[in-house]
Formats: sequence, structure tokens, C-alpha cells
Amino acid sequence: MRPSPTLALLLASLLACTAAVPLAAQRRLGTNEPCGGPIAADSLCVVTLGTGTPVPGPQASGPATAVVVGTRTFLFDAGAGVMRRVAEAGLPVDGVTAAFITHLHSDHTLGLPDLILTSWVMGRKAPMPLVGPPGLRAMTTSIMAAWAEDIRVRTTGLERGQPRGERVAVRETAGGTVYDMGGVKVTAIRVLHGSWKVALGYRVETPRRTVVIGGDARPSPLLEAAARDADVLVHEAYPAVRLKPENRPGGESWVDYMKSFHTSDAELGAIAARTRVRHLVVHHVVWMGGTPDEVLAGIRRGGYTGKVTIARDLDHF
Repeated sequence: MRPSPTLALLLASLLACTAAVPLAAQRRLGTNEPCGGPIAADSLCVVTLGTGTPVPGPQASGPATAVVVGTRTFLFDAGAGVMRRVAEAGLPVDGVTAAFITHLHSDHTLGLPDLILTSWVMGRKAPMPLVGPPGLRAMTTSIMAAWAEDIRVRTTGLERGQPRGERVAVRETAGGTVYDMGGVKVTAIRVLHGSWKVALGYRVETPRRTVVIGGDARPSPLLEAAARDADVLVHEAYPAVRLKPENRPGGESWVDYMKSFHTSDAELGAIAARTRVRHLVVHHVVWMGGTPDEVLAGIRRGGYTGKVTIARDLDHF
């Protein structure tokens, strides 16, 4: 397949730019304005890097959301393709300020090796702060063991990679304040996600805006309390009108599974209405053949009359 003229021009421009600058500059590909322009040190912008599900749709990378506060980037979840989306969004590829994982489902963590190792290869020297539920440390330890030979070759061979620059500072939590520095406070919220012992959402607060990342979750009082009066609520959904048993192995349990692990559009609308959220951003939609209009209609049936965006990759708010 031949690329479109626009795509060809973009690729040619990118190759010309990277060929014309030294390697040190190439390591910080994030030179665009990810939120449409510069933002003040205490402002906050949300970038939906990946809005997809386990279904490998080419237009939606795995779940990943960036919250940008001034020059700092906070990443929530690391789905497949995360570092390509980070670069495409104009965010720094040599390391985020801190990363936060909602739960350890594969679709939310498949990009974790990419996040850890690519940011190191691109120039990260300090341990990357990584926060998430119990089990995250063991997962990270296994990642480092799996790529041990890669790390050895990059640090002892001709690449002269930064020794120990690949390190990760893991903090496991079941809830509570996990970051509080320079006017940014991040609180982990215990949410309900089927049979996971610990799954988390996150509330990000600055003096000017508050954002809640719901993670994967069914409705719960703790999540509602955290979302109250938020400027932006980023949350998953599924179209309730499409939910039914499926004709496949295990498909007879599909309805029970969805109700235990996820939130319907109508339930999400009710949550947003009760909590007076100013802007509801819907991502990670389990479509089941549904449409954005159906999801929006379900949210309205739930009682929410405010601003709704069915997010795509690289949207910003």
C-alpha cells in the first residue's frame, strides 16, 4: 500500500528533521505543544494517548492517559503503543515525571516494558517513579529480568548506555496520597473491578483544575466521592443496549462479567450527574457493535446533561 501524500510528506519531514539534529536532541522528540499551546505552570491539560480495549483496533492504542501540568507529565496506565503515542503527542520520550497504573490487566500494562526501557534508551538517567496496586513490583522485576541481556548489551557495548538508568522506583498502594509536590496532588482511589483484589482510580488536583481517572471499574461510592465536582472525569463505558450473552465459549457469562467489571453508559451518566462533573471524557469503550451516538444517548438516559466527549487517541482537554 502506498502512503497518502499527506502521510508521505509527514514521514519525509520527520526523517529530514531527525537527520539534521544530533542524537541528544533526537532523544527529546516531544517538541510539539501537546495541549494546543503552552500552559502555565499550575495549569492542567489531559491528553488521551490511548483509548482502546484488548481488541487490537489500529486507530486506538492501549489505555494510556497523560495529565500535563506545566512542564511535568503524569502518565496513567501504559497500554500497547504508549511510547509511540507519547512521541506523537509531543510529550518527552526520555521519561515522564511519574507513572501510575490502575490495575494489572494486560491491556493496561503491555506498554510498561516500552515505557521503562524506551525512555531509558532515549536518555532517562534517574529511576522512574511508578505507582500502582500490589503486584506491580513483581511485574516490574520480571520485566527487568526478561530484558537483562538487552540492558547488559546496551550498557557494556558500543551504545554506551547509561548504567542503571533503566531503574524503576516502584511504590505499591491500595489507596491514599501517592504524589504531592509543586502544587500537584495525586490520590489513589480504591475502585471495584470484578475479581481484582486491588484496582485503582486516581484524582489529580492542582490549584486550578481537578481531573479524575476512573480506571476500569463498576460504579462504587468511593469513585463517586472522588469524582465530585471534578473538572474532568475520564472513565470507561459500554453501551447498555448492546449487552447480551455472546455466541462463543464463555459467552453465556458475558453479561455478568460486564456488570461486575465495568460501567454502562447509563450508569456513567448517573454518576456524572450526581457528582456534578463539568466534562465527562469517555474512553476504553467496549463497543460490542455499538456507536458513539448510542453511548451518548445512554449517558443522557442516565441523567447527565453536561459536556461529553467520546475520546479518540491524542485528543486533549
